Amino acid sequence: MTEAKHVITMLVDNQPGVLARVVGLFGGRGFNIESLCVAETTNPEISRITLVTRADPLVMEQIQKQLRKLINVIKVRDMDKSKAVQREMALICVNAKPEHRAEVLRIVDIFRCKVVDTGIEHYILEVTGDEGKLAAIINLLKPIGIKKIARTGIVALFREPK
Repeated sequence: MTEAKHVITMLVDNQPGVLARVVGLFGGRGFNIESLCVAETTNPEISRITLVTRADPLVMEQIQKQLRKLINVIKVRDMDKSKAVQREMALICVNAKPEHRAEVLRIVDIFRCKVVDTGIEHYILEVTGDEGKLAAIINLLKPIGIKKIARTGIVALFREPK
């Protein structure tokens, strides 16, 4: 079987050590976590963890079963893209020498992102979208010169019933 990308969302008790147990489960079994986002929900006693990994379907089923057995894990779900809204945010520091500024600003306009910081020879851009949008803007900015980048990883929520 072939490995596929899985976005796992889980609700957990907002307590020290919970994240360490979740990450330890993956590390102890030799699975890579491609991205990980954790934040409090509207209830300060509960956090949402959104985690991206790659595994074949049988392994993914086992991972979910083991996650559900962990203390302080309330709910675990594998997100299907068609049933969820998934986004990622990136801050990209790009060269913005005078000869490149207009081109960078055109890219900002096309991708509906924003300049959040400027300097003599740089812009820091804030970009939000799906993985394809981020990959596209990064590819366009590479020839201009990306100085550094910080990405959140995927955050996602299931769509509400219509």
